[in-house]
Amino acid sequence: MKSIREIFRNNRDLLEESEVQQLVSYCEELQDEIIELKFQKTENKELALIDMIKEVIKGCEALDKEQMEHERFGYDAPDYKSTVSYLQRYIHSRCREEKIWIG
Repeated sequence: MKSIREIFRNNRDLLEESEVQQLVSYCEELQDEIIELKFQKTENKELALIDMIKEVIKGCEALDKEQMEHERFGYDAPDYKSTVSYLQRYIHSRCREEKIWIG
């Protein structure tokens, strides 16, 4: 996309015209609206996915820590099956809430 200066580089005097100034102002408003709409469109799902990924990473780190403690002190291993099941339910639940279709 060309900037206003690029468009009028050979005819700078046209920028002084009232109608051209109105048109430039209108185009700038439209650009701002487009940027805002793009942000709103992507913000929700992107933030939801980032939040979900952070929670998954946090859960994995907690599992690693728990595993190390169990190995260190000789306790029984954690119940990974229920943990993975919980993680799957969490992901599917968040996807439904945020209307993210992962298949």
